[in-house]
Amino acid sequence: MSNFALKLAAWLVALALVALPIVALVNGWFASDRWPFRQLEIEAEFARVNAEQLRRAIAPQLDRGFFAVDLDRVRQAVESLPWVERAEVRKRWPDRLEVKVVEREAAAIWGDARLVSTAGELFAVPGETALEGLPRLSGPDERALDTLAFLRAARDALTGTGLAPASIALSSRGSWSLVLDNGATVVVGRESPEARLARFVETLPRIVGEPGTVWVRADLRYTNGYALEWRMPEPASVVEPESDAASVGRSEPQAKSGITSPRAAGLRAAYAALTPAYSPRLRTSAPSNPQT
Repeated sequence: MSNFALKLAAWLVALALVALPIVALVNGWFASDRWPFRQLEIEAEFARVNAEQLRRAIAPQLDRGFFAVDLDRVRQAVESLPWVERAEVRKRWPDRLEVKVVEREAAAIWGDARLVSTAGELFAVPGETALEGLPRLSGPDERALDTLAFLRAARDALTGTGLAPASIALSSRGSWSLVLDNGATVVVGRESPEARLARFVETLPRIVGEPGTVWVRADLRYTNGYALEWRMPEPASVVEPESDAASVGRSEPQAKSGITSPRAAGLRAAYAALTPAYSPRLRTSAPSNPQT
């Protein structure tokens, strides 16, 4: 063997002897307890996620020490928490781990058991009950972002009317409908839903029905108008007192309310044209078949 080959072999052995301990240290093969993490710094809003939840998620990843810790695994452990949208993780010499958490903000309830974030992400939070006041959305999962966008458009359109969307549904065929916070239903359809809703809201101040009636359903699937259904509450009934003769021998009757709970006495269809000069009023003739 030549001198050059011997020198090369010697250099390789020496390099291996130097590199092997470094590789072993970095991979946590030994001495991980000599460089443990002693500080954990968490930056978050702590609105839906608390510090203890984050510590429990992070702790199992820190056993390998400062050099061998897998920051991607730490990040994934934090992002596995339902209310965490994303996390950033870095380490600072000699013993500090820094974690920055961005929490999810729920925009609405999706279907029966999930939530949709303001970024359009669907997620589930087991046992979460303190979500009163959120609107309800439903539709195909892949259209969650579109449904959220329509919710925002509906809110903008209804600004100043005293009404707000309580729920929005998107059918599998792409047809939109919403229920307002006063209980009224608005069927919007598939074509130009935002424009249809905006035109309808523009005419709301001019909608006049028979005295005492309220509209409970609007169908906007028409070219130049919409159909309304009106509810006519039943007049209050008064309980007539019994005569003296009829009450002889009876015990004193229990007090009863003289007002019956109102119910729908009938529905009438109305057609409201969308021309600016027209002031829509109740009509008994129904419009032609709606479009989509």
